[in-house]
Amino acid sequence: MERPLTQYIHPGCPPFDIREYEMTGGYSALRKALSSMTPKEVQDLVKDSGLKGRGGAGFSTGIKWSVVPMGEDAPRLKYLIANADEMEPGTFKDRLLLEGNPHQLIEGMILAAFAIQAEESFIFLRWAYKKAAQLLRKSIHEAYKAGFLGKNILDSGFSLEMHLHTGVGRYMCGEETALLNALEGKRATPRAKPPYPQISGLYGKPTIVNNVETLCNIPHIVNNGVEWFKGLSNSEDSGTKLYGVSGKVNNPGCWELPMGVTIRELIEEHAGGMKNGYQLKGVLPGGASTDFLTAEHLDIKMDFASVQKAGSRLGTGTMVVMDDATCPVGFVHNLQHFFAQESCGWCTPCREGLPWVEKMLLSLEQGSGTAADMELLEMHTHMLGPGNTFCALAPGAMEPLQSALKYFKDDFEKHISLHKCPYE
Repeated sequence: MERPLTQYIHPGCPPFDIREYEMTGGYSALRKALSSMTPKEVQDLVKDSGLKGRGGAGFSTGIKWSVVPMGEDAPRLKYLIANADEMEPGTFKDRLLLEGNPHQLIEGMILAAFAIQAEESFIFLRWAYKKAAQLLRKSIHEAYKAGFLGKNILDSGFSLEMHLHTGVGRYMCGEETALLNALEGKRATPRAKPPYPQISGLYGKPTIVNNVETLCNIPHIVNNGVEWFKGLSNSEDSGTKLYGVSGKVNNPGCWELPMGVTIRELIEEHAGGMKNGYQLKGVLPGGASTDFLTAEHLDIKMDFASVQKAGSRLGTGTMVVMDDATCPVGFVHNLQHFFAQESCGWCTPCREGLPWVEKMLLSLEQGSGTAADMELLEMHTHMLGPGNTFCALAPGAMEPLQSALKYFKDDFEKHISLHKCPYE
C-alpha cells in the first residue's frame, strides 16, 4: 500500500528539485484541483477524508477550513499559514518533511489556499531549521518560476503569494494566535478566542493555520480520494501518521505508519526495543506535554481516541521513552525547566506557577524536598490545569508531572526519605 508522505524521502539523499518532484506526480493534484474542482469541493473532499490536524490538537481539517467566510462578500485578504515552528521537546517529524520533500508542503499549501481562497501564504519556520530554510527558499523560487505561485496560477484565475518567515525561537510561537502576533511583529502572546483566526486572524483577516504534516497530506487526498485515504489507517482516524521514538532504544527514529499502530509495535519493531540492560519505565506518547503511559499500555493504539482513553494524548505522535535507569523526578524537572523558561508571562498562573514547580522538583532532586512539596506539586497540577490559564502551555506542562506523580510516586517519596536521588 502506498505511503503518501515519505515515499520519496530517503535519508542522506538530497530532496527532489521541482523537475524530479513533478516526475513522481508532484503538482498533479494542483493541476487537477485548479482545472476541475471548486474551492468548496476541495474543502468537502478533505472534510470527508477524515484528515485531522497533525500538530497535536487533532481537530478536523476540513471543518476548520469550512468556518472561513467564502464568496464574493468575504473579507479580503485571506491568509494561509504553515506552522513549521516545531519546538515541542521530543518532536522532529516536520523536520523530516521540510528537509526531505519541501515541494510536497508547497503544493499542499497552494491547495489549502485555493480551498479557502487565500491570496497570501506564510511558512512560519523554527529558527534552528537552517537547512530547511535554505531548501524552502530554493523550492519556493522554483515554484514561482514554474508558474505554481504568483498571479493567475496555471491560467486558473487563482493567485497566491508565498513567503518564508523564520521565527525567533520561542516555544509559544507554536500556539496559532501567538504565531499570528509574532508574524505581525508583536510580542508572541496568545490572543483571546473568540474571535477565532478563521474569522479574524492575521491583521484581522480570515486566516487558517495548519501544521506541516497536515498540509503534506492534502495533495495525496486530492489525487487519490477519500476511500484511499481512509484505507491507509488501522483505526477510526484516517490516513497515515509520522511516528517518532527517542530515548534508550536500539533504533530511534521517525516512520510513516498506518494511523493506529500500537505502542508495542513502535517500540519493539520499528525502534528495535530497549537497549541491553534497560527496561521501559514510561513513555510520553506525543511529546513533552503529554501524560506518561507505562508498560501496561503497550498494546494501546496510537490514535487520538485510544490514547485519550488511556489517560494521555496522541499529541504530535513522537514518543519519548523513559527507561528504568532514568530518574522520573529529574526527567520531569528537565521538562518543567523548559516550560518555565518558555512561558510568555502573559498570565499569572503560568508565569509564577511553572518556576515554582521547577524549584520544588529541583529541591526533591537535590535531597532537600519535603512531604509538603508533594502536596504543593499535586495542587499545582490542578491550579495550572485546563481552564485556569490563558492558553494550553501550563496545562500541557502539568501533564507529565501529574502522571509522574500517579505512576512513579514511590520515586518521589524515596527522594524525600533518602535525602538524595536514588538513581545517583
